[in-house]
Amino acid sequence: MAFAIGGNGRIRANIPAENAYNALEVASKDISLRQLRLSTGKRINNAADDVAGYITSRALLSRNNSLKSALRTAGDGLNVSNIIMDGLDNINNLMNTIKESTATAASGSLGTDEKVALAKAAYRLTQQIQTVVDSTVFGGRRLLGGAYSADMLIGFDEKHTALTISIDMTTGNIDFNLSANDFQLNSMDSNIFGGITNLNLQDFNKVSADDLGIFSNDKISTTMYSLANALNNVNKVASYVGGISNRLSSQEDLLKGQVTNYNAAISRLEDADVAQEQLQLVKSQFLQTASLTSLSQANQNPSQFLKLVSS
Repeated sequence: MAFAIGGNGRIRANIPAENAYNALEVASKDISLRQLRLSTGKRINNAADDVAGYITSRALLSRNNSLKSALRTAGDGLNVSNIIMDGLDNINNLMNTIKESTATAASGSLGTDEKVALAKAAYRLTQQIQTVVDSTVFGGRRLLGGAYSADMLIGFDEKHTALTISIDMTTGNIDFNLSANDFQLNSMDSNIFGGITNLNLQDFNKVSADDLGIFSNDKISTTMYSLANALNNVNKVASYVGGISNRLSSQEDLLKGQVTNYNAAISRLEDADVAQEQLQLVKSQFLQTASLTSLSQANQNPSQFLKLVSS
């Protein structure tokens, strides 16, 4: 704290000059601080600027970076679920066509050759189902092969413990709510298709004029029933994945809002108010100029009293 001290006739200790010099130092330091904040755009450039604010802002920044990572992972989860649903929708369309061909073959007005032709056409569609399964891939892994499972990071709790959601496409997943334990869509290497035991889609290729097989009068009703159940199970799995997708979409919206709010909180703590800093800079520059003038005048005062000695 500076005090105005009289007795300026003392030339050994020039207190007014020291006061002016100290004020000049204060103004110069404040100018440097304002210029730094205006240059960086930050109010807190190091821990010394605001000890408590520095700790809080760094903690918020750390959590915000983690949330951004979770947001990217939630996006990957959405990509996976969307690809799975698209593949299942394609299989649904193929299954409906196969079921339609089977229903047509059940008509008594068709001859043997027509039924064989319908069976062979249906078999070509089962081959396409296998192609869909083989080509529905993400990250180098098949999504519909009955073995895919992944935990997607979607956030953190107050103890920074990771929160995850599982996309489980493995056979035996009870969330599918199927009538059989296994949900298999590999039509070329399994006699279980869509959770229906003993439904082997390769049997369509075994239909011939000598043996109608699953298209014979005594078996075609069972074939129709099995295809209807398999189609229903495919839809159940698609619904399961749709629920996962909805949850991931909701979490993605939540994370976007949280990231924005954290950015705002960090900005309020760290960022400089340009208008306020500019006002303070102008004030300090004025005080600096005034201090220089005062220091110059204070340094001239002793010389005036020296004239008394020389007279």
